[in-house]
Amino acid sequence: MLICLLMGSWQRTRSLRSVEGPLSPILRSYAAFVNNEGYSYESFLTKTRFVIKFSRWLRRKQIRLRDLTREVGDDFLRSYSPHRSGDPTTLRQLLAWLRDKKMISDRALQTHERSDADMLVQEYAAYLLRERGLASTSIDVYTSLAHRFLQRACANGRSDLRTLAAQAIRNFVIQEARRHRTSKGVSLLATVLRSFLRFAHVRGYIDRPLVAAVPAVAHWSMGSIPKALPQTDVERVLAYSKRRRSPGGLRDRAILLLLARLGLRARDVMLLELEDIDWDNACIHVCGKGRRERPVPLPHEVGQALAVYLQKGRPSSSCRRVFLRARAPWRGLATSYAISIIVCRALKRAQVISQAHGAHQFRHALASSMLRRGATLTEIGQILRHRDPNTTRLYAKVDLTALRTVALPWPGTPR
Repeated sequence: MLICLLMGSWQRTRSLRSVEGPLSPILRSYAAFVNNEGYSYESFLTKTRFVIKFSRWLRRKQIRLRDLTREVGDDFLRSYSPHRSGDPTTLRQLLAWLRDKKMISDRALQTHERSDADMLVQEYAAYLLRERGLASTSIDVYTSLAHRFLQRACANGRSDLRTLAAQAIRNFVIQEARRHRTSKGVSLLATVLRSFLRFAHVRGYIDRPLVAAVPAVAHWSMGSIPKALPQTDVERVLAYSKRRRSPGGLRDRAILLLLARLGLRARDVMLLELEDIDWDNACIHVCGKGRRERPVPLPHEVGQALAVYLQKGRPSSSCRRVFLRARAPWRGLATSYAISIIVCRALKRAQVISQAHGAHQFRHALASSMLRRGATLTEIGQILRHRDPNTTRLYAKVDLTALRTVALPWPGTPR
């Protein structure tokens, strides 16, 4: 297949008849990589032609492969294709592939020198992973907020941390609180800031504990009501998902069923791998919060949708993730936000209007439906894999039948 593609490209254009420059030895290996990623024939030709022209440009500039950096690639883009939107992506892909093959260093991919604050955040991320055991998605959130704090209050990194004052911490939290729409977001910010300050104190970057300087945020864990889709809307969305028989449609239906029937979190669905599906025992092994793996029963409807997607919709790929991108390169979904986007599009197709926009509303809908059918909070907590029973107590607010039995009569009305 690869040889045919390469021979076809040589016949279509004279520019492919001779490969010159420092990238000539790696062209066939890189072309094999592009081919295995599942790109179309036109995209394959575009990417290989880009490498050939880039190699010729490097030869004219007398730049060796080991001297290749992101800045060099940007210079080539400005001189060769300033208006071609796809070429920056091709360049990033090429440089990442060369880095993975150990032909260029990690530093070659950096667009600028990393600041002391950047290196401090990287060290904090390693601390969260190795010593605190946080999941990758949680680490992304924590490091993003920590980086924002350093940019605002400690732009010079460690040197500014040594002189950090409690008032600066308080001012940062107050300023950020005005940007957040919910108390939950501000509460998370305070939690992350306390975590980072503990890390900085343990590592000796600050000489005194400043955790107490982070102001408390008024946020009640039981102060809100779960935003759940009505069960009729859930069934409507699932019914509309049957109409889409494209590979992307088969994937989306399997995802929606995992959310609606099993109450999985978006991150659980995103990280699901082929080995996690136990067909013999009809269950799925889900690694939830705290990296705890638990088997979840696999209903027939969900298993059938997964099987159809794996047989007819999932492209051939070396990636072990169950759900892949709808377009090449065939890789797993990058973030759990991609699952929420799939949910939003499914709601729009089914013409369902919802106050919430994320995937979690299906989880709330499952819990609410189980309550109406007579399930106990303990049973719901087991299905949703809650570690703390108090987390499940939130759904007692939507059990209107039970609440009516304890409601006091309205003043002035006969009993």
